[in-house]
Amino acid sequence: MNSISTLYAKPAKNIDVLFIHPGKCRAVYQDLGENLSALEPPVMAALFATYVRRKGMTTDIIDAPVLNLSAVQVAERVLQCYQPKLIAVVVYGFQPSASTQTMTAAGEICRELKARNNAFKIIMTGTHPAALPARTLDEEAVDFVCDREGPRTIYQTALCLGKGNDDYASIPNLWYRKHGKPQCTEPTSLIENLDEAMPIPAWDLLPMEKYRAHNWHCFEHINQRQPYASIYTSLGCPYKCAFCCINAPFGKASYRMWSPQTIVKQVDVLVNDYGVKNIKIADEMFVLNKQHVHGICDLLIGRDYQLNIWAYARIDTVKDEYLDKLRQAGFRWLALGIESGSNHVRDGVEKGRFGTSEIIKTVRRIQDAGINVIGNYIFGLPDDNLETMQETLALAQETNCEFANFYSAMAYPGSKLYDDALAKGQPLPDAWLGFSQHSYNCLPLATTSLSAAQVLQFRDEAFMNYYTNPGYLQSIEKKFGQAVIAHIEKMTNIELEREIY
Repeated sequence: MNSISTLYAKPAKNIDVLFIHPGKCRAVYQDLGENLSALEPPVMAALFATYVRRKGMTTDIIDAPVLNLSAVQVAERVLQCYQPKLIAVVVYGFQPSASTQTMTAAGEICRELKARNNAFKIIMTGTHPAALPARTLDEEAVDFVCDREGPRTIYQTALCLGKGNDDYASIPNLWYRKHGKPQCTEPTSLIENLDEAMPIPAWDLLPMEKYRAHNWHCFEHINQRQPYASIYTSLGCPYKCAFCCINAPFGKASYRMWSPQTIVKQVDVLVNDYGVKNIKIADEMFVLNKQHVHGICDLLIGRDYQLNIWAYARIDTVKDEYLDKLRQAGFRWLALGIESGSNHVRDGVEKGRFGTSEIIKTVRRIQDAGINVIGNYIFGLPDDNLETMQETLALAQETNCEFANFYSAMAYPGSKLYDDALAKGQPLPDAWLGFSQHSYNCLPLATTSLSAAQVLQFRDEAFMNYYTNPGYLQSIEKKFGQAVIAHIEKMTNIELEREIY
């Protein structure tokens, strides 16, 4: 404790909004977090910082996981370095599901802050708080919760506090307490002009040299995973997959895009100011709007930055006309939400009307265009049984993507699966960390014929089966070389510990 106080022994800085990105790599990923998982910049916090800056406010960001700060250390840093009008704890994940698993760390930080100075005013925003605003206000050591996307509510709350006003009724999308009772204000429309409101994330407030790409993202240069950044080119998603909680902070019909010109200006800054070539497009669905995709690709092709980009796509949105341009623009990977090898199981979660042959053909078309594929699969969806999960594993092995993610079905707050699980009285994790796919106390959904333990064990065994398969390893060695094989072997030597089996 003394060493921390000594390290930050400078006059505390008056600031309007201090953003905190919470997280614990070790707790979420176990040993995979040591050097295999990505360390991603908190792009939503950086966008929000830009928003309040453009309104004339002062701001800063503390990124706890990348700085390897405990909750105690975060609280000490705030106490020693800042006098904030408002502290905004931003609980957006690097994928929608990662928000809930971050709540454990977020809650610890809030409690430590309040323990040191109960006068700190704290607002929590993000996918999970937006999905469960009343519960978040009730359970966490916070003064406010935002139940939509965040920037306007954060700004207006800080403005109100700066004026010494405690009448929050006119601030949209805000939960707070009045005379000890929870109150919620009226919702407002989402930000439409993203170019004007949040054109470029506040990269200058982040330790950009510390961020690291996923291991698979850099299979073509496995020892060059830094520097790295992620960006959004759109917010929200037009699809309504039952297992996804993406629209909790955005609502229905929320899909909005930055212009291609603004997006490529972000890339210009990343490349020219920070030397970044490894980039993730964090949109839930990038390969979707033709004009948007082509516009970004055309501008990037003209710059010839030699980038290594990955983005999400769907089987039914990848058109041949996209592929050549994506490759020329620097897209080296597309992530496909394949989810299940069973048509019946896919239909049950509204995951597109496409069959196994179409899935395989799409993967091959992408690979033939010189772009690598990462396939995403889910075990334990509502209609799954041992036979259908085996179909999913068989499909993964047949498609033989350059990398594959294997998930167990989770009832994430904000998703239809969560609502259904509550209605049916299905067991859910008793701690937010239990929603992490890789944590010790991970608790997926049970199905009508499978226990949660059976689902999780099948998932873990499928992972090992895929990555030790001789056919897969031979194709990877041929394409990427022995260094990547050694890296995969290191990955498979890490055995996740599980509480339920």
